[in-house]
Amino acid sequence: MTASRVLRGEGGYSEKTRDKVMEKVDQLGYLPNRLATVFAGDQSSTFVGVSIPDLGNEVFAQVLEGIDRKLGSFGRQTVLGLTQHTQQEEENWIRTVLSWQPAGLILTGRYHSPRAAEMLRNAGIPIVEIWDLNSSPLDMSVGINHFDSGFDMGRYLMSCGYSNIGYVGTSHDTANAATTRLDGFCKAVEGGGGQVVKQLCLHDTATYYPGFYGTEQLLASGSGVECIFYQNDAMAFGGLQYCGTKGMQVPQDIGIAGWGDLPIASVIARRLTSMHVPHLKLGQAAAEMMIGRLSDEPVEPCRDIGFRLIPGTTVRNA
Repeated sequence: MTASRVLRGEGGYSEKTRDKVMEKVDQLGYLPNRLATVFAGDQSSTFVGVSIPDLGNEVFAQVLEGIDRKLGSFGRQTVLGLTQHTQQEEENWIRTVLSWQPAGLILTGRYHSPRAAEMLRNAGIPIVEIWDLNSSPLDMSVGINHFDSGFDMGRYLMSCGYSNIGYVGTSHDTANAATTRLDGFCKAVEGGGGQVVKQLCLHDTATYYPGFYGTEQLLASGSGVECIFYQNDAMAFGGLQYCGTKGMQVPQDIGIAGWGDLPIASVIARRLTSMHVPHLKLGQAAAEMMIGRLSDEPVEPCRDIGFRLIPGTTVRNA
């Protein structure tokens, strides 16, 4: 009982007794079971569950870094879950992480399975939905309007004189931000008198190599594409590399536009036309909202962190 009081910092013991207990702790290499302490009701949980689609996408790695840094500065720990872009994987993770009694959850995306949404509503803990801004969130939301970001890119490419545009991205089993972004893009192109003549949605991850072979497939379709918009910068880099291997000049022969403005986009030979999103800031904002709610401070339910078009040199000048 005395050792338990010392480890819990409850008092009722002398410094000499404390020193003896801590000496044995060091000798044994003992680590307290914090989860058991939470279950016993003695302390509140210090960890926050965070779900992202995957770690292969540098965008989400940056968001996660922002979350983890900010939570860590307030003594909170991040417990990571990977959903692989599927609602079923997210539902399975939510069921598991809630059994650990987390202080709160930060979830990527605004769409959840009916069962997951029910569990979240009944959890009684702070929840932040990130990435795709939701004006009617389960609890709190931080991100950008992906439809608007796609629309702005489509409008910009139309102003550059393109009329036949292609798209290379990936497909998932649920509505997602990339789909919303593509909807906005197509709306702007069609409204400007152009057309998205070919959409290629690959069953793969949105990374460099699918961008490479996706560009090959798109250009081989004979659809007369003048410019290609990619789901993200990583895929656009793959497209740039493919065009280079075929001796195609960018933007003279074909325009290339990405999305996300990854750091490497600013140091390649040609500045990639892209859409800047402050990924690290997004993660930090999500963590700040979570900390605010856990500290019983007033928190705005929705926060738009904005985006900014990067004209670059991989499309013709407007």
